[in-house]
Amino acid sequence: MKKKRPVNLNLSTMYFPLTAIASILHRISGVMIFLSLGVFLWLLGLSLSSPDGFLRVSYILDSYIFKFFIWSILSALSYHISSGIRHMMMDFNLLGVTLQIGKFSAQISFFIAIILSILSGVFVW
Repeated sequence: MKKKRPVNLNLSTMYFPLTAIASILHRISGVMIFLSLGVFLWLLGLSLSSPDGFLRVSYILDSYIFKFFIWSILSALSYHISSGIRHMMMDFNLLGVTLQIGKFSAQISFFIAIILSILSGVFVW
């Protein structure tokens, strides 16, 4: 008996719902925050090591590349927090567990993250 299974999945034709995209981005933002923690701890250790180390860290923090890095981490943090609150509200059944509420809460979570991302960009620059 031969099963008709797909041999090659074309990922460009697959459709991901908004709730799936929100969940995947929540996980990606968590990994980004976790990995950036090492960079920030290294900078903290360098700044506390000596006055020369503090000057090197202040020079690094003034560069546009690192400002972009800080902005991206703050944006990931704002999305992770807003999406995490959304997940917790759905887990505690404060919002409900329907598809319509899931889509709407994902849209609200994206909107809040965009507003916080813009505010963090103003704060960094």
